[in-house]
Amino acid sequence: MKIHTILFTFVFLTAAQASVLISPIDAMKSTFAAQAEVSKKNRLLTKKQAAAVAKQAHMKLSTKIYRIYTATLNEKPVGYGVLITRKVRQKDAAVLYMITPKGTIDSIEIIAFNEPPEYMPNRSYTKQFSGKDTNDTLRVGKDIPTISGATLSARNVTDGARLALAVFYVLHGAQQ
Repeated sequence: MKIHTILFTFVFLTAAQASVLISPIDAMKSTFAAQAEVSKKNRLLTKKQAAAVAKQAHMKLSTKIYRIYTATLNEKPVGYGVLITRKVRQKDAAVLYMITPKGTIDSIEIIAFNEPPEYMPNRSYTKQFSGKDTNDTLRVGKDIPTISGATLSARNVTDGARLALAVFYVLHGAQQ
């Protein structure tokens, strides 16, 4: 078994332990088009790509493996999803960042969250990311407000947004 397969299995089995709220494919269809075909692909970043993502996202990467979803309609990409799994406090949360072909966040869906439900960011919080791209700073307490009593969850979603946009940009570039 190749090392990247082992790493990928470890990363995504950890995410599978959290209770699933919605499947990524259902989230993609709900966001981009119910009749869209959604495919998924696991991507292992090269060293050069990982360095570019880390620089763009302003953070150290905990993995170089990402699951990318592509929604196509009439054989044309209408949207992408980048699944980011990170630890919030002591347990993992999986968040799907749905990105337009132009490189802006369309929406965010919490796929799995194993922390107490009161710490989970609500829909009105995640809506503020719509239209954001790699030119936005996306920092909690600066351009993104925090969630009272759930600062770690807010930081997780916000840092994940920067990371997802950086991964998208490095792998696809904005298709102006």
